[in-house]
Amino acid sequence: INAEYGEFSQKTSINILMLRQISSNVVRRTPALVAQRTAALSTQARVVDYEREEQRQERGESRNWRGRNAAAAAVGAVAAVAVAAVTADQARADGAANADVEALRADIVALLDNERYDDGSYGPVLVRLAWHACGTYDKSDGSGGSDGATMRFEPEAAHGANAGLDVARTLLRPLVAKYPGVSVSDLWQFAAIVAIEEMGGPRIPFRFGRVDKPDGSHCTPDGRLPDAAQGASHMRDIFYRMGFNDQEITALVGAHALGRCHTNRSGFDGPWTRSPIMFTNDFYTLLLGEEWKVRQWNGPKQYQDAAKELMMLPSDMAFLNDPSFRIWVERYAADEDLFFRDFSKAFNKLQENGVKKFAKPWYQFWCCLLYTSPSPRDMRRSRMPSSA
Repeated sequence: INAEYGEFSQKTSINILMLRQISSNVVRRTPALVAQRTAALSTQARVVDYEREEQRQERGESRNWRGRNAAAAAVGAVAAVAVAAVTADQARADGAANADVEALRADIVALLDNERYDDGSYGPVLVRLAWHACGTYDKSDGSGGSDGATMRFEPEAAHGANAGLDVARTLLRPLVAKYPGVSVSDLWQFAAIVAIEEMGGPRIPFRFGRVDKPDGSHCTPDGRLPDAAQGASHMRDIFYRMGFNDQEITALVGAHALGRCHTNRSGFDGPWTRSPIMFTNDFYTLLLGEEWKVRQWNGPKQYQDAAKELMMLPSDMAFLNDPSFRIWVERYAADEDLFFRDFSKAFNKLQENGVKKFAKPWYQFWCCLLYTSPSPRDMRRSRMPSSA
């Protein structure tokens, strides 16, 4: 099925989500339900293509997407054998404690939009929470990573790199109480992939089963996350420690398309892109396409574009100046679909690093979560910053 999924990804813009831990005794796929999901899948493919084309037109680009509608319809026919219905009875696993995954997903989506926070969405800060929880992993001894949610405790909660993440932890706290069978570790990571999808990004495989640590004695030492003031050598030290190569590192940094820096958190200031609540390959296109100069201000060294609207960190500039990183910057700037595929793989690896055991028994199905509400792009367009 991996081979079939890879073929689907190349022919269409659909990224099919791997559902997790579905017990065999609850798997039911009636012909009527399969037909319904198949038809919706084809419709969703066309919606995704229209939205992607609209995004590219706004950036002054064009793309021939019409020819892919036929491929999307073909995927719908084949998907009948691979689509597992996502229902309350079927999304059960030991680690999820009978939680309704669709209900959990809907509750996370309901938390995202807030006009009073940053650029109108909590999505970017939820992604940052998940990344910082994962980014403590050390492959040499297996310590750190997303398993444990140790940022709930001191001293990790007070580490300088985690400044401002109390916003995300507090936001998700009601769902911790509502879904007691889902660990905090799983909730933080699942919220991130939901946020990425809602902001127009790729579908990312996910498995439940992380186990929360009981206290702060399991916190990793400070200094395991990247220092944004450093360069390529430092970035490799941090990410090689977690088991990533240069291509994967470059794919992960593309998440800087989202959100902004805050002077009261990192000390840096400003957004990387003009659409900070949309997941795109804009980080790469802007890194290559703008003229970046050191900002003259009373703050840490950072770079700004000619219009003084956007910023890049010293660590970001490493991807422009280091030949091995730049190769992938150029590829991802030229091919957003390639970036989406590689980011999905790298982020899944990031989330699963250090997880000791996933919930069992479980079966993995390739399936597509179907949306009936307006697209996130349509819902947020009226609230985008004026510069977007």
